[in-house]
Amino acid sequence: MADIRHPPLKNISSGDGGYQDPPFPWAVTLLASVLITTIVVDILGNLLVIISVFRNKKLRKAGNAFVVSLAIADLVVAIYPYPLVLTAIFHDGWIAGYIHCQISGFLMGLSVIGSIFNITGIAVNRYCYICHSLKYDRLFSNKNTVCYVVLVWVLTVLAIVPNWFVESLQYDPRVYSCTFAQSVSSLYTITVVVVHFILPISIVTYCYLRIWILVIQVRKRVKPDNRPKIKPHDFRNFLTMFVVFVLFAVCWAPLNFIGLAVAVNPALGQAIPKWLFTASYFMAYFNSCLNAVIYGVLNHNFRKEYKRIVMSVFKLRC
Repeated sequence: MADIRHPPLKNISSGDGGYQDPPFPWAVTLLASVLITTIVVDILGNLLVIISVFRNKKLRKAGNAFVVSLAIADLVVAIYPYPLVLTAIFHDGWIAGYIHCQISGFLMGLSVIGSIFNITGIAVNRYCYICHSLKYDRLFSNKNTVCYVVLVWVLTVLAIVPNWFVESLQYDPRVYSCTFAQSVSSLYTITVVVVHFILPISIVTYCYLRIWILVIQVRKRVKPDNRPKIKPHDFRNFLTMFVVFVLFAVCWAPLNFIGLAVAVNPALGQAIPKWLFTASYFMAYFNSCLNAVIYGVLNHNFRKEYKRIVMSVFKLRC
């Protein structure tokens, strides 16, 4: 096991300080396969996203600054924390030591909160672009957009820092990860879920509902003719980012609601099956590789640029 002459590497357990049931071999193989797939698709896909935006003029728009920022947030976990989790799966325990545990947990939190805050930024951007198009260029000038992206990451760091003060970054053998311990403080867990998940999801839901209402009005021609129309490519771009949001919410909701339920009623911690808890975590982990795939499937400009980049790489190798 790891050298833990640093502060002891705490384990989150289901209650008694030890951990009881050894994992089934097929379950370990499944978790490792999911994580390996996530790492490979995450790194390749999000690198394609970043390179595409910088190469293609049609993609170099203010709103796509948040897309690049979101891709960076997804890349962070694939480069450092996920490989350490994979190592823990293969060794059936954390072997990297206390410092790497803390850094891994911090970067995981940075990634997930950075993702939801960037998704919120994308939603607000799309809302302003479609519902308040006359003010959009002033609100999202290049300078302002850079400031918004910087603000997203400043808020993300500020949201993560308290974890070190409450010592909530601990190793959980159920998910082979150094992660946020939901059992450290009920009040803190509730605050985290509300501020880091429910509030941003509510803002995004409001923005997209307003856009959908406008789209329906346009389709039914109940929208006044003197107001700007929604162009087909603008609707496709909105639909792409809406799918990104829905998949994020679906992948992360189980874990957040489990945390909220346990915080409200700690006795539920014993009742939640290990497989459900583990599945909710790896479902959330898998989300980091989905966005790049969604862009390629739903966005014509991203799809074309992906092909160009891949063809360029193959030509260089040949």
